[in-house]
Amino acid sequence: MVEVLRKEVSYSFDEALKRVETACENEGFGILLTKEIDTVFKEKLGIDYTRYSFVLACAPELAKKALDISKEVGTIFPCSFVIYEDGDKVIVAHTSIMKIAAEVGLATKELMAPIIEETGRRVRKVWDRI
Repeated sequence: MVEVLRKEVSYSFDEALKRVETACENEGFGILLTKEIDTVFKEKLGIDYTRYSFVLACAPELAKKALDISKEVGTIFPCSFVIYEDGDKVIVAHTSIMKIAAEVGLATKELMAPIIEETGRRVRKVWDRI
C-alpha cells in the first residue's frame, strides 16, 4: 500500500530544506533539482503563495533497475520530497514512487519488490535524518 510520509518539523523552512537535501545525499540519492514553487507562482502568475519547495532526488542504480523492469516506471520519476509552510508550521512530505509503480500497474509487484525494499530502506534513513 502506498503511504504518504508527512511530518511537522521544529526548525525553520530553510533548515528543513537543507536537511532534506543533505539526508538524501548521505543515503546515495543525487539531487536533480530543488525548486521553490512559491517563487515560480510569483514570477509566472504574479501571486504570493506560502513557501513551498520540492527536492527531486535520484538513486541512479535503483532507477536503472526499475527502468529495466518497465520503461513506463520512468513516468513517475524522480523521488520527490516537499517542504511547505502550513500557517506557522513547517511540513516535510514524501510518497514512494516505487510503490506507486506497482500499485498502478506500471510494473508487477513481484519484480518491483526488491527495488521497493531497497528504496524504502534508504528513504527511512533519509526520513530519520530530517
